[in-house]
Amino acid sequence: MRVDFSPPYIDQSIIDEVVDTMKSGWITTGNKVKLLETEIQTFTDSKSVLCVNSWTSGAIMILKWLGLKPKDEVIIPAYTYAATALAVFHAGGTPVMVDVSDDYNISLDAIHKAITPKTKAIIPVDVAGWPCDYKEIMQIVNDKEIKSLFTPTSEIQAKLGRILVLIDAAHSFGGKYDGKNIGVGADLTIFSLHAVKNITTAEGGAICLNMPLPFDNNNLYDEFRSMSMNCQSKDAYTKSMAGSWKYDIVGFGMKINMPDLNAAIGLAQIKIIADLLIKRTEISNYYNKAFSKFDWAILPVNKTLLKESSYHVYCLRIKEITEIQRDKII
Repeated sequence: MRVDFSPPYIDQSIIDEVVDTMKSGWITTGNKVKLLETEIQTFTDSKSVLCVNSWTSGAIMILKWLGLKPKDEVIIPAYTYAATALAVFHAGGTPVMVDVSDDYNISLDAIHKAITPKTKAIIPVDVAGWPCDYKEIMQIVNDKEIKSLFTPTSEIQAKLGRILVLIDAAHSFGGKYDGKNIGVGADLTIFSLHAVKNITTAEGGAICLNMPLPFDNNNLYDEFRSMSMNCQSKDAYTKSMAGSWKYDIVGFGMKINMPDLNAAIGLAQIKIIADLLIKRTEISNYYNKAFSKFDWAILPVNKTLLKESSYHVYCLRIKEITEIQRDKII
């Protein structure tokens, strides 16, 4: 029996959306990207959403904007994908890895112990789609004693006045925390829209902006959108309008914008996200029922009164086995 690893969900509606984009003659960043951003903003109830070409590049851009210096520290969990740490390195900072709790997510106690005057951000990771302890993490960074330690090394950091919290929600699109869809639990949340994720754009990422005052999230969207396209004062779509060819480079940007061709896939998928999540939930419940019969099975917790997983990965653990035995089972 062959079980493929996370094949993308592609039906005729998705194919039609992509074909429509190709026939339109406009395949780079344009109307379809904006429509996908609006759909994700509505789904998450975020203040604003920017789509980019990957989670990794979106995180690098945000950390560059934060103004990390070589000795600035960003706390991350030791159990995560390489991109979480690589984003910090590429942005010029130093990742500080801390331990995780039994649910695989970053330990609150470990965060406390790791904070120093050099700490500029925390990147909790929703491993397998299970939400981190958002409220408690935000309470930590807003604690008076913790804020008194904060030593900004950039104008943006000084404006925020505390440690930034950026959620690595690569796995958790469609999950819930405190009755709300994941995307609004911290200053910034970044989803991955990679091929194996709950919704996909083949490659891609979505940055949910929920920065506190005095930041204006709509203004931040404009700034990040420009930054994602080499800090051009106009995007390609605007430049294509009659008499609008002239533009300036107004900063030190990156080239990480999402094309319409990719956005079309996600735009069709997000319209059926409720059905996709129902199916994932049914599969998870089926696994739980089947494995609960065995004493050796440690089942994942997928739902509590406060949290619900996005059901991205089913993390089954097996009691008292070695790494070699685990690899043979896989």
